Amino acid sequence: MLVLARRLNESIMIGDEIEVVVIDIRGDQVKLGIKAPKKVAVHRKEIYQEIKQENIAAISSEFDPSKLRELSEFFKKESDDKKKDGEK
Repeated sequence: MLVLARRLNESIMIGDEIEVVVIDIRGDQVKLGIKAPKKVAVHRKEIYQEIKQENIAAISSEFDPSKLRELSEFFKKESDDKKKDGEK
């Protein structure tokens, strides 16, 4: 782990696109500002862990292939309907 000391309004860069700025320091709490592209997900660790657990639960749930077929047929029908409307 890299440990860096920063003061108020100082920052660190992670790669070329992510900047972490010390916004405020009060007692044992530090507020950080994070500037990152929208394509980079930024979460508090506890939220990240919840998302990860939900994804694992979703993958682990029973998979019913017939539901996938129904969904596929639904979207195919929607696509066919739009094509017909576009031809008129």
